[in-house]
Amino acid sequence: MDLSAMDIYELLPQTNCGKCGHPTCLAFAMQLANKQVSLDECPDVSEEAKAELASASAPPIKEVVVKRGDRELPLGMETVMFRHEETFHNQPGIGGTLSDTLSEDELEERLERYNDLTYERIGETIEFEVVGLNEESGDADQYADFVGQVLETCDRIPVLMSEDPEIIQTALDENEELKEEKPLIYAATEDNCEAMAEIAAENEIPLAVCGDGLEELAELTEKIEEAGAEELILDPGARDPLTGMQNQTQIRRQALENNFRPLGYPTMAFAAGEDAHETLMEACTYVCKYAGIILLEDARRWQALPVTVLRQNIYTDPRVPPTVEAKVFEVGEDHDENAPVLMTTNFALTYFTVASEVESSRVPSYIVTVDTEGQSVLTAYSSENLTAEVAANALNDTDLTDKIDHKEVIIPGHVAVMSGELEVESGWDVVVGPREASGLPGFLRDYSPNGQE
Repeated sequence: MDLSAMDIYELLPQTNCGKCGHPTCLAFAMQLANKQVSLDECPDVSEEAKAELASASAPPIKEVVVKRGDRELPLGMETVMFRHEETFHNQPGIGGTLSDTLSEDELEERLERYNDLTYERIGETIEFEVVGLNEESGDADQYADFVGQVLETCDRIPVLMSEDPEIIQTALDENEELKEEKPLIYAATEDNCEAMAEIAAENEIPLAVCGDGLEELAELTEKIEEAGAEELILDPGARDPLTGMQNQTQIRRQALENNFRPLGYPTMAFAAGEDAHETLMEACTYVCKYAGIILLEDARRWQALPVTVLRQNIYTDPRVPPTVEAKVFEVGEDHDENAPVLMTTNFALTYFTVASEVESSRVPSYIVTVDTEGQSVLTAYSSENLTAEVAANALNDTDLTDKIDHKEVIIPGHVAVMSGELEVESGWDVVVGPREASGLPGFLRDYSPNGQE
């Protein structure tokens, strides 16, 4: 049972020393009761009190980590229902499913497709992290061989999917490397929970729990925890998107608002619509509504981009704009002394948009990014984070004059008004470029610094 702030206060040193960063022990106790701080922040709490306060200081949604090799996927540890209240912390792992009944050619084709599901967007590599390995044959040896074949050619984190504990155990025994990793095994149900819990506890790997509704799911998690398996991921069982979304929302709400421990775990969901477009829409729904692992049936390359871009947008901290380093970037190859110099802000989306257009022009160029605290060009200019003085300092702090024979900089057309002052402040000649990045390729092909041919 969760403790009240006064219960917690009675167990604290009550010295009001301020070492935890709070003015009084009571203030710290109130924050601890609301799951806003960690007990570790109090350096003087006794071991006896730590044991008694373990329940109160535990996060409302436990962190569970699945991993393989260098791939590590932390799940859970979320603290809010809505992103604007703070931020969402651990983004969901997304992947597709493969069956052990696929022919050799089908499996090879799907693995090739699966390994190719990787994109670059605003400086981040976005891709699928997990792969569901579905046992449909009923043959333990066939499934174990199938798992081994996938592990040889695909580096994603495996989800071993079978409700037969013997088949799961055989797959682990025949693929010893998995015992050194942390794959997810799926799934413990009312019928097999004790055997599955034993496998998970013995191998110290996470276990997915599948129940027919939230009440059964809560009963199963308590039973499985008592059996020694503590790293759990919840599947509420519904396969239609409306009920699935409602269950995902209710699990998050019960964990965060009611501190209901049996549902205080990350969740997973399956997207399998009547066609590939419905499957994609279901997956996107679960990205927005709290699933920790999302598995698409027969994932396609064209599905990967929208669902992973949505995830990247949702799991970007709204309090911290994405930025790039404020420095000189070289775009293209074989820069000579007449290479153009462009200026923009260090807002990541602005920089990568500009860089993409410059690259498509095939004109080797330099881009100077000004530190505007992650604001776009017009926003930075309006808030005076992009002024002639700031831009001049950014230009003159570079070593560009050692690389080029001119002092001419191209600025965004939206801030043409500061061109004269920038020339005075920096000593550089200023050329006003296009207002939109899409105009850069044509502009750069016709451009030469100081009118040089």
